[in-house]
Amino acid sequence: MDFVTIMPADNELSAILNRRNEINDAIDSGAEVKPRLVKTSVYTEFSELSRKQIKDYEKIFQTYNASGNGKISLEELKTMMEKLKAPQTHLGLKGMIKEVDEDGDGAICFREFLLIFRKAAAGELDLESGLGQLATLTEVDVDEVGVGGAKNFFEAKIAEAGKGSEFEQEIKEEQEEKKRAEEEKKSRQQQFRDRAALFGGGS
Repeated sequence: MDFVTIMPADNELSAILNRRNEINDAIDSGAEVKPRLVKTSVYTEFSELSRKQIKDYEKIFQTYNASGNGKISLEELKTMMEKLKAPQTHLGLKGMIKEVDEDGDGAICFREFLLIFRKAAAGELDLESGLGQLATLTEVDVDEVGVGGAKNFFEAKIAEAGKGSEFEQEIKEEQEEKKRAEEEKKSRQQQFRDRAALFGGGS
């Protein structure tokens, strides 16, 4: 069997070599070798999300991180939920933060923000809870992912939550409306192309 060696990028290789040198120096001097906390890339840690999804979530995160400090505070989360038309009580907002606040600083960093979507994808969120609404309302932009992608997302969300929820019904109705609008738009574009072709104006 042939083994293929995948070389890390230059900066990664440099970091690995520097770390090895540190370990060797510590061993030579008899010092204790301390484990280093590895800062994992969000692209690596959240491999279930595509790079595009992560970049889209980052744009959303930055939009609501008005302070620009890399953390969504309770006040910023309050504003976010109001703009998403899903306002929460003060206690509700605190509960939302607590559910993903792994470092206990009372705010949501970008990594913790991504945890919301991981939990949503795994069916670990109640769709009618604050985090469930946040995940649903920020998840899909039909223009970005296309009707098919949006349809699959909403169907998955509905399957996770079970049946009978008024919120789910609203999602279904909204999705059907968007689908109809998109199909009408495509139909109009095709009719225009057909007419243009008749007059020799292009295909």
